[in-house]
Amino acid sequence: MIKKSLSILSISAFFFTQAQNVSVLKNTIDAYSGSGLPGNARYNAMAGSMGALGGDASVAMINPAGVGVAISSNISGTLAISNINNKSTLAGASKDYSINKTDMGNVGGIATFQLLTETPWKFVNIGVNYSTRSLEDYVETPGNKNLTYTIPATSDVLTYNGHAFNRYGNVSKTNIAIGANYDNQIYIGGGLNFHSAKIDQYDTASFYSAVNKSADYYDKQDTPYSETSTGFSANIGIIGKISQEFRLGAAIETPTWLTINRVYNYYADPNDGTAAEDRKLTSPMKATLSAAVVPTKNLSVNVDYTMGLGKPKYKVYGGAETEMNNFYNTYSQNTSEIKVGAEYRVKSFRLRGGYGYESSPLKSVSLTELSVNGGLSNQNYSNLLLGERKTLGLGLGYDFGTVFLDFSYQNVNSEYKNPFLKGDATYNAGYFSSKYIVEYDGSLVSNVKRNLNNYFITLGWKF
Repeated sequence: MIKKSLSILSISAFFFTQAQNVSVLKNTIDAYSGSGLPGNARYNAMAGSMGALGGDASVAMINPAGVGVAISSNISGTLAISNINNKSTLAGASKDYSINKTDMGNVGGIATFQLLTETPWKFVNIGVNYSTRSLEDYVETPGNKNLTYTIPATSDVLTYNGHAFNRYGNVSKTNIAIGANYDNQIYIGGGLNFHSAKIDQYDTASFYSAVNKSADYYDKQDTPYSETSTGFSANIGIIGKISQEFRLGAAIETPTWLTINRVYNYYADPNDGTAAEDRKLTSPMKATLSAAVVPTKNLSVNVDYTMGLGKPKYKVYGGAETEMNNFYNTYSQNTSEIKVGAEYRVKSFRLRGGYGYESSPLKSVSLTELSVNGGLSNQNYSNLLLGERKTLGLGLGYDFGTVFLDFSYQNVNSEYKNPFLKGDATYNAGYFSSKYIVEYDGSLVSNVKRNLNNYFITLGWKF
């Protein structure tokens, strides 16, 4: 197992004018612009599909008007247990790695205030929701003895021995929402959202030296790096009852304005060291349309459709931000996500299920691919860095009266192309060890199958 460092550089042979770390590109669309934060067990069992149903603090992430649907106060905490398995395949050989994590994934609550007036306004409620997910991820790709690198001005030949992307950290979001109930027919709401993230990212390759008869680890230029970020956004929404059985909802969330503080390793023999920089990122805004059918008090079905509007954009301080913005302007696309969730009540028991599909955030991307035999060719990939994601949720719950207990299981799977090892000598962008520098003009590309199993347990109190 390599378990050390990694990141990668330039992606498109005829697009990039500078070298840019692939891990930075991926984290921008995954950690900073993506969705997928967990709610409580009920929310997760329904694959996050609650936009027109409401009544739960977790719905503030989708539509703050849902906070106004609640008629009693509640508070809950959710334990999240996850298992991540990544399988990276290159030239017929594969490496598997699994990660197990346990965290307090969600805490939320709603305080209801009944308006004892003769006006149609029934309730004004305040909801607070905190959600977090681990960003820990490890993708190791096996070596291949056919790929070699001759060190200039020496007799040493290196054999590619493996590569790993290794990431630690978490991303979180705190929602504070106000929702109001007008005549039990129309619900409106608005909220403020506070975002934070911490990322430690590594990009490491291993090469076997014919002269030294041993393998060394090589760190990608500008890695490892650490980032902390804070940001905020706002959202507004509405839910309306078309009839007693049918509801429609709509919500929009502004872009998220993020400030990122970054420290990274810089290799420039003989003066290796660290450097620091600040970046400002604006992530895309999001719009959600929802519909729900509640034919009886025992059954409810909800459908949410969410679309990203716009592209990630960095404030330009230099060539790196310009390059990233050019990449997203050319290759990013508006993501779309559809989620369907249902809940069926049998006395005090709750049965829940849901399914979600999220499209890839990138169009087909062109890159210079390096084969395991050392050849270079131009290739196009439609699922580079992050592919489409499918989510299946199942859950059970029991209402004891003032106390409720919920359990849910969620499976998220995806498949994507994983580029690495490119390090253009023109931009001092190679892989560095204490002995040598390795610089390839193309990227090896592995196929990664990612399977995530989540288990959630929620304990809540109604009052």
